[in-house]
Amino acid sequence: TDASSVLGKTSPYRIPMSDTEHVVCPGCGKTNRVAMPRLTDGPKCGACGEGLFSGRPVAVNEAGFTRHVAADTIPVLTDVWAPWCGPCRTMTPMFELAAERLEPRARLLRLNLDESPKVARRFGIQSVPTLLLTGHGQLIAQTAGAMGSRAIVDWAKAQFPKVSIQR
Repeated sequence: TDASSVLGKTSPYRIPMSDTEHVVCPGCGKTNRVAMPRLTDGPKCGACGEGLFSGRPVAVNEAGFTRHVAADTIPVLTDVWAPWCGPCRTMTPMFELAAERLEPRARLLRLNLDESPKVARRFGIQSVPTLLLTGHGQLIAQTAGAMGSRAIVDWAKAQFPKVSIQR
């Protein structure tokens, strides 16, 4: 076999760009290209070797939020919360359960509102907890108020078709 047949268009090892997703590593922040069929195979970061998905939300600051929203091509569901907010504390374990059900179909983030005033202004957040669903750098949907894990999952899944429309 010559190199052109192995690396050519007919190679089973060549994955078209349209069949890949970009996923930001929660550890080092590098963007990884992952074949869509491999998203559920426990992909690891090419730079640091950390797993790209853990089934848990990723705590981020404003820069981390911006990086994920700009680079991830999978939907990004963000719980905007505050440490002084009782309903936020109640929703935290529910959001963690939702992460187990939604990853790797989506990236789940937790963003402290008190430490992220620019994000709060950008999205007009006036109450917490607030869920933001973004896709391909755009806000797809937003809702406020505490929810149980089933409601979070159902709400997010209902919005997912809107994310693929943005492609």
